[in-house]
Amino acid sequence: MSMESLGQYLKQEREKRQVALPELAQLTRIPVRMLRGLEQDEYESLPADVFVRGYLKAYCRALNMDEAPVLEWFTRGRPTETDMPVALPLIDAPETGRRFGIAIALVILLILFTLALSIVLRPRHRDTPVELSMWNVPTSVQAGESCERPVSQPKPSFFAASTTATQIASSHS
Repeated sequence: MSMESLGQYLKQEREKRQVALPELAQLTRIPVRMLRGLEQDEYESLPADVFVRGYLKAYCRALNMDEAPVLEWFTRGRPTETDMPVALPLIDAPETGRRFGIAIALVILLILFTLALSIVLRPRHRDTPVELSMWNVPTSVQAGESCERPVSQPKPSFFAASTTATQIASSHS
């Protein structure tokens, strides 16, 4: 490897093997713009170094090249971790978003619990049918009497509707 750049070297090797850039992209499954970035030494436009190393390995394997010297060449030109600026930790990072989310979750759970409780504790007597009539029909109707005169005020009962219906049915038979 001469003193040319890594990108120029990769491009020379590809052209020497007569492989087009779109064909290499198809072989390596690396987008053409990424391969072009490698060959033009535009590492700022490429993703993190970890990905670039993977691209270089795939590039070398597709062209049957030894990948170790290429990776060494790439690593030599890159800043090491000690050269990189150290990120300062955040002091008292606000967690208001998390607290707000927890509050919303608790309100939703409270609403669901209240709904479930109202369904479970719903009064059962409302499920019974409404009485057919407020007039009590006598079991035996006399010949001259009408069926519509009130005998007595019926007492509310859970079974009043079914009793009244039974009385009406038996009086017509």
